[in-house]
Amino acid sequence: MWTIIEQIFPYAIVFTIPLLITALGGLFSERSGVVNIGLEGLMIAGAFASALSVNILQDKMPNGSMVLWIGLLIAVVVGILFSLLHAFASINLSANQVISGTAINMIAMSLTVFLARNLTGSGNIRITSGFTPFDVPVLSQIPIIGDLLFTKTYATTWFILLVLLVSTFILNKTKFGLRLKSCGEYPQAAQAAGINVIKIRYMGVMISGAFSGLGGAIIILTYAGEFTGSVSGLGFLALASLIFGQWKPLGILGATLFFGFASTIANVSQVIPELAVIPPIILKIFPYVVTLLALVVFSKSSQAPKAAGEPFDPGKR
Repeated sequence: MWTIIEQIFPYAIVFTIPLLITALGGLFSERSGVVNIGLEGLMIAGAFASALSVNILQDKMPNGSMVLWIGLLIAVVVGILFSLLHAFASINLSANQVISGTAINMIAMSLTVFLARNLTGSGNIRITSGFTPFDVPVLSQIPIIGDLLFTKTYATTWFILLVLLVSTFILNKTKFGLRLKSCGEYPQAAQAAGINVIKIRYMGVMISGAFSGLGGAIIILTYAGEFTGSVSGLGFLALASLIFGQWKPLGILGATLFFGFASTIANVSQVIPELAVIPPIILKIFPYVVTLLALVVFSKSSQAPKAAGEPFDPGKR
């Protein structure tokens, strides 16, 4: 059993990282009071932008590592631009946020596939090389923990974990984080205290776009290597992780790690003899069944922001 865990765990972490950063993006948006179910579309937009930019730049720039980081940056910018559509519809037009997020998903998927087909003729965009996994010096030699946490890691893994720590600090210890959370709980009270609720909500949605675009790019530049017009529902799984983690950064970390581990088991089950005896369909649906159960279990004890999903009228007192 331990051998199976050692084999799976490094890959589970790789799968968890894009899920984690996307769920964190959803956290910033919902803490500000804007529900964003368009995370899937934002991930697709980021994945497309990174794949296209890296595909173009790898033939022109000798520094392959720099190209990959540029690809991540471009994905962040594109994610922000796409998120502004949702922010404008939800905040300025007081549109139904679920419908707006659904529209973002549909637009992103259709537009990126259309562009990819016109640019490549196939709808897919392949990159020649992505981030290379490595063992962390010294730490990878630690018994047990070294094999689990510090082998076959990517630079993006440590970067996202740093983002997690910074996000936790910002949300809980800074003026911006406290204002963000107040806008998601009692926006009228926040406005009475002199906080620009519309500005804060825009910033929350834009952060969700940046993080989601980054999540989509990480998928392409680590384990996928090719844009196909889909991120396999990870955006929706990130939303489930947000709920499962009770809208708290460390709770989200635990939820995404669980879903990442479960999904990895489903993906590699047929090449591991001990798992091959289990029908593949059971392992593949397991993460989604657990998601539904988690939503049912936590529905009554939900700690969601009280004003999440509610339009804000600055003129209303």
